[in-house]
Amino acid sequence: MPRYPLKKLDPAAEATALYQEWLDDIRTALERGDDRWELCRRTLTGLFYPGLRDVDPCTLPLTPRVALAQMDARNVTLEPEYYGEVDTEKFNQCKPLLWMWQMFDRSPLGGNVHLGVQFRRTLAPFLFKRVGRNFKCFHNVEFSYGYNMEVGDDVVVHRNVLLDDRGGIVLGNGVSISDYANIYSHTHSIVDQVDVSNLKTVIDDGVRITYHATVLAGTHVGANAMVGAMAVATKDVRPYHVNVGIPAKSVRVKPNAPPEAYKLTLRREDGAEVPAGGGAGEG
Repeated sequence: MPRYPLKKLDPAAEATALYQEWLDDIRTALERGDDRWELCRRTLTGLFYPGLRDVDPCTLPLTPRVALAQMDARNVTLEPEYYGEVDTEKFNQCKPLLWMWQMFDRSPLGGNVHLGVQFRRTLAPFLFKRVGRNFKCFHNVEFSYGYNMEVGDDVVVHRNVLLDDRGGIVLGNGVSISDYANIYSHTHSIVDQVDVSNLKTVIDDGVRITYHATVLAGTHVGANAMVGAMAVATKDVRPYHVNVGIPAKSVRVKPNAPPEAYKLTLRREDGAEVPAGGGAGEG
């Protein structure tokens, strides 16, 4: 027997190690190219019905069988499957991961912020078109496809955000998207609602999209700009400008802005002078 008792690990450290082991298993399976549908089914069954993971569903009553069926993404339908332009091959690669992403938030683990951030960071490289380092995403964030998302370094997406990447969304480095914001990349004709246009939406480096704000399809929010709380950006936002209201208009320029941020006209590549599209206090 040792003279002094062995020091026990801090419970928080033990939990962190346990979480990391679980995440490493998921990452390894994805890197190895394991069947994503089965990975989804096994993972979600383990989270929601661990005692039934290896049980033959046919031996169970009808309601538990229905519940278990929902753990398999092949047995559910997601809204993007109804979109006319969906790339079925790409979406089938993403769908099991989208379902894992969504169901994690509804599981007993969903309230664990640290684990949730790490879980989403694990899935993102296999779900998005591109994702940079240190991606931080909180709970109840949803995408249309996932495969049209391009995410830079040090991006933060807070809770209950919708990122509609039908036409493509680009989030530059250091972008912050606050709670309940919506960013769209598709729009409907005012004449025929089934006539849909997909337009890439670009959020440049250092932009902040604040609480409950909306950015409409095809909008380009310039570097270090801000879209204020509950604003609706219907057209491009100039770099370093703060746009608020419905529709969003520039009300000020950030104090750290370079001189060109104050210009009322900009020079195009062909040399022509055009309105800057929103000097301070303008739309």
